[in-house]
Amino acid sequence: MTDYRALADSLATDIAQGRLAPGHRLPPQREFAWSRKIAVSTASRVYAELVRRGLVTGEVGRGTYVAAPAGEPSAALTEPRGPLVDLEYNFPRVQGQEALLAQSISALLRPDVFARAVSPLPAAGTPEARKAVAHFLSRPAWPIEPDSLLFSGNGRQALAAAFASACGPGGVIAVEPLTYAVVKGIAARLAITLVPVATDAHGLRADALARLHRERKFDAVYLQPTLHNPLGTTMPPRRRREIADLARVENLLLIEDGIYSFLSDATPLAALAPDQVVFIDSLSKRLSPGLTLGMLVVPPAHLKKMTAALRSGGWTAQRFALEAAVRWLTDGTARKITRLKRQDAVKKQALARACLKGHVVRGDPASYHLWLELGATWRAETFVNAAAEQGVAITAGAAFAVQPGHVPRAVRLALGGPSPRQLKPALLALAALLNSPRKKNA
Repeated sequence: MTDYRALADSLATDIAQGRLAPGHRLPPQREFAWSRKIAVSTASRVYAELVRRGLVTGEVGRGTYVAAPAGEPSAALTEPRGPLVDLEYNFPRVQGQEALLAQSISALLRPDVFARAVSPLPAAGTPEARKAVAHFLSRPAWPIEPDSLLFSGNGRQALAAAFASACGPGGVIAVEPLTYAVVKGIAARLAITLVPVATDAHGLRADALARLHRERKFDAVYLQPTLHNPLGTTMPPRRRREIADLARVENLLLIEDGIYSFLSDATPLAALAPDQVVFIDSLSKRLSPGLTLGMLVVPPAHLKKMTAALRSGGWTAQRFALEAAVRWLTDGTARKITRLKRQDAVKKQALARACLKGHVVRGDPASYHLWLELGATWRAETFVNAAAEQGVAITAGAAFAVQPGHVPRAVRLALGGPSPRQLKPALLALAALLNSPRKKNA
């Protein structure tokens, strides 16, 4: 019997050495089986192994295609590349924000203040910090108790702590089929299985979540109801109530990613089911990626376990970052920058839609990113490579897909980094590619 792994290794070598380039369509499994004189079931295992390794992507009804070269990390996890216009990383900037941030924390450099700012810090921060952050994040429908707050070094660490607190190795967390790319890496490193839940235009479906919970018990649900990454969509109030009601009835733990919530007035799920939701926010998008802070609003029943996860994972915040954040949040700096970024996001979203008119885009008008569907004209990997040739860096849909064998023909465009002057020609270059007849069926 032919070892399917040996055949997969042979194809992997062809991919690594460039004989099978990104975007190349592999033959249908029956044709591959006939050409190699193997059973169709063996061919199926070969293709499944290549999908597992991340070397190919399967598109239902379209075939199997070579993904990025072997060994290349997911686009969402690589370092920024050269002079490209970066629509891959979403670190929003507005003019003058650095001066505002620097002025606000100048007092931290005084020797007496600095000495305190670099001293050790517990996961719960300081009473002053908890009070300041609770006041800043609270909304009329969601008053936050200071004692419910914990802090991490950044939002990614907060997510890792929430996952580790929810379940140990071998645990299961339900997610949207397209999700924040870093979450996939966090789950893999913690040996946690991600199980996708059906969604529709309004987001994660409560009926699908209930059905999955009956069929396969899971430990928690990770979701992004506000300005979903990568889709840029926002869950409407009625769907939020359905999810919150289900969480209360079934005693489900929801991990709500609110990283982009500063751009929206939508009511968090945590306001509707405070005893069932761990709410996560950070300052990386709101203020600056270089000096950031993760903030977790945790139900009382989960505080002890979450604190232990932060400490054991080495994910607690640094006091200097926390002290800086308190100043930004209390002196008006954070609110001013937030207001400017809200205006900036709306303008850039409108610009993107105007430049890409006639093509299918998804995303809230207030979002800093959008989802561009490619239809039958392009494959995502091929389009990403073609965009790079035009000096534009974007992210293929495969980076966000929980099931690697079901990859959408779409790309995410992150609008936050470039100025409008840089953004417009980049978007027009993408529109020209989409309209280019020479690349049909690429």
